[in-house]
Amino acid sequence: MLPGRDTFVLQHNSVLHLRLSGNIVERTPEIDPISLLFSDREVATTGLNDIISAIRKAKENDRIKGIYLESRTFSASMATLSEIRQELIRFQESGKFIIAYADNFSQGGYYLASVADKIVINPQGMLELRGLVSAPVFFSDALDNLGIDMQIIRVGEYKSASEPFTRMSMSAENREQMTELLEDAWSFIRNRIAQSRSLTPERIDELADKMILFQPVEFLLAENLVDATKYEAEMRNYLRARLNIDANEPISVATVADMRSVDAPRSLTRRTTSNNTIAMLYMTGNITSGSGSQGIQDRFKINQIERLRRDENVKAVVIRINSGGGSAYASEQIWRAVSDLAAEKPVVVSMGDVAASGGFYIAAAANKIVAQPNTITGSIGVFSMIPNFEGTTRRLGVATDVVKTNRFADFGDVTRALNPDERQMFQAMTYRVHNLFLRRAAEGRGMTIEEVDKIAGGRVWTGNQAKQHGLVDELGGIARAIELAAEMADLGENFRVYEFPRMRSPLEELFNRDREGLVVSALREYVGNNLDLLMMLRDVQNEDFIQARMPFELNIR
Repeated sequence: MLPGRDTFVLQHNSVLHLRLSGNIVERTPEIDPISLLFSDREVATTGLNDIISAIRKAKENDRIKGIYLESRTFSASMATLSEIRQELIRFQESGKFIIAYADNFSQGGYYLASVADKIVINPQGMLELRGLVSAPVFFSDALDNLGIDMQIIRVGEYKSASEPFTRMSMSAENREQMTELLEDAWSFIRNRIAQSRSLTPERIDELADKMILFQPVEFLLAENLVDATKYEAEMRNYLRARLNIDANEPISVATVADMRSVDAPRSLTRRTTSNNTIAMLYMTGNITSGSGSQGIQDRFKINQIERLRRDENVKAVVIRINSGGGSAYASEQIWRAVSDLAAEKPVVVSMGDVAASGGFYIAAAANKIVAQPNTITGSIGVFSMIPNFEGTTRRLGVATDVVKTNRFADFGDVTRALNPDERQMFQAMTYRVHNLFLRRAAEGRGMTIEEVDKIAGGRVWTGNQAKQHGLVDELGGIARAIELAAEMADLGENFRVYEFPRMRSPLEELFNRDREGLVVSALREYVGNNLDLLMMLRDVQNEDFIQARMPFELNIR
């Protein structure tokens, strides 16, 4: 939005400037107060919902003639990029142009840009296309050096979320599942790039093995990976030519933020005076026990679900899940609420980047599940973990003594190991929770427990693989999930879509008593994805001993 203007006015003959930079998340407030308070640099955060909305509005609005897709340094998962890419393909149905430009194309940026009519790169630029990799970090030896023993009971040979605490390399089972998962995800990406650029999948593999990041742009042109080379300043005249305007005439540009204030056309609002509502309920982050709004806390989400169940105007619910799981107990509580909702109203789950372990536990209660082909899901299994700091205390010269009234009064004391009886009971409880997870998945997916058990074992799957195994119903994004919910509720085109929970304003976020979001965002700035491991240790300490989590090492890049 231009300085000094209260509202954005979309001009005739405009271009939607889709600038990819910073972090792309499910949705965000207008201003991210976290980056302003805790960082020495401003990190742009853009909501996927805003990007999708902007592209849809641009498709239907006659004032916008095309999209200028500019790729900078940004962070987004492949499933998120697939959601955007599918929307860009729908945009092309309008006959309007898409021009992609970058000084340097990242692999994710190029995957997205490959749908464009023209791909232009800086004459001195680089393009990354090298395949997918996952590089887990293990610190069992570091724990040993500190005298920390992680006492773990797991169910499922592929349940590898606890491996960083107990090993210094991947188990054979984990390596097997990661290999198959990466190959399936890469096949999906490779084939779509090949199709868009009139190349063969085999040629894409050959190019990936050449490390083309260090090849000159002449090589990229010769291989049909890009269409032209231009400096960023030259792109203005290139756009003017596409818009048929004079060289000195300014280009009217609308950003994703600008498009938020542009009214959606009637074809997108799907309503006249209807009160029929499809609720879009977001569930993002770790699953924990609690009543706060940070992550997926069971009591908070259950209250939201109950409100939607009682609201007569809400005819169907789409639950958008982006979670690798967490507390098995909290997952079961939310599963119950979703199950009650699905008994009264159509419930469709839209899986985002990941809906695994506890995330899948919740999803199993829905009437239908829609996932992206490269969504990470499955991981049906649980594990228990209690740290033992006895070795640490001894090295520090610290000792504890115990006086107790009953045999197990000191259970959970982290300064000693579990005794055989405690371990046996703990293992029995872990298996009970696992069997309950299997039963929930079987009931939800219309399968037998034996059928689910064959594809469970804590194994992770891509959305494409999950559909083959019957764990999801359809491949697609949010748009398809909404369409499916409308069909199931027999709404036709006569409905509205509202998002829940309501996003807090920056001031509300700053002064909210639940300040965990501020702390988590600040810590992630410095420790990155390793924060997930720290958060799991915190959850275990808070007595969520049994965890339904996916492997943390699934940070595919």
